[in-house]
Amino acid sequence: MTTPDITATRRDARTRSGLYGSGIGRNMAAAAVAETLGTFILIYGGTAVAVAASLARPVAGPAYDSLATPLAFGFALLIVAAALGHVSGAHVNPAVTIGLAVAGVFPWRYVPAYVIAQIVGAVLGSLATWVTFGAPGRDTAQLGATTPAAGVCAGTAVLVEALVTFVLVFVVVSVATDERVHSSVAPIAVGMALAVGVLVAGPVTGGAVNPVRALGPALVAGQFTALWAYIVGPLVGGIVAALLYHRFLAKGDAPS
Repeated sequence: MTTPDITATRRDARTRSGLYGSGIGRNMAAAAVAETLGTFILIYGGTAVAVAASLARPVAGPAYDSLATPLAFGFALLIVAAALGHVSGAHVNPAVTIGLAVAGVFPWRYVPAYVIAQIVGAVLGSLATWVTFGAPGRDTAQLGATTPAAGVCAGTAVLVEALVTFVLVFVVVSVATDERVHSSVAPIAVGMALAVGVLVAGPVTGGAVNPVRALGPALVAGQFTALWAYIVGPLVGGIVAALLYHRFLAKGDAPS
């Protein structure tokens, strides 16, 4: 009888458990559908309100002059995490997926499927926003595409997006992967973390906090201003957050 490789067994057990108690790799078709649908809900729910705000529709008010858009994104993520977290982990953000992979708690072989599903969901969500508001939504409000505010350079946009995404991903990996956190807390925490990120970054960068949140509207609306900043910044912030938590805090306890 061969002696089991304890290290390999522990590694396998760790990778089988994903965010919100989901199983990694057990049903990739279901996970891909969940990531597509979850990202669709997030992008449609958030960008539709952002477009309404930009068009000064009365339900939302002036763009980024109220809580409407940040709360729309935050509530959308809360809903997605609660509804689909147990299926795919509800990453709905490449910064989460790649951050977890770099930290060694999500298998790299599943990253392409997750990221492709997230991009598809973001494009579909942007198309739904276009259908909802018609030509003004795309031509005037650019489907809520994120661009740096006047006077904000691309370097500042990268830094701000990295900072707010760091906060979001840090909250995601801490509340959704650590068994010491009650499962009912996680969706609320990640939703509010996203709302805070959009509140902070909204006046500066538009507050993407997610590469596909920027990419989806950009592809459909044809608005590519500083798009690279909204890809690089969140990925850097997400990777640093995941590494920090899983290398230093995941098994840490306060001194008694």
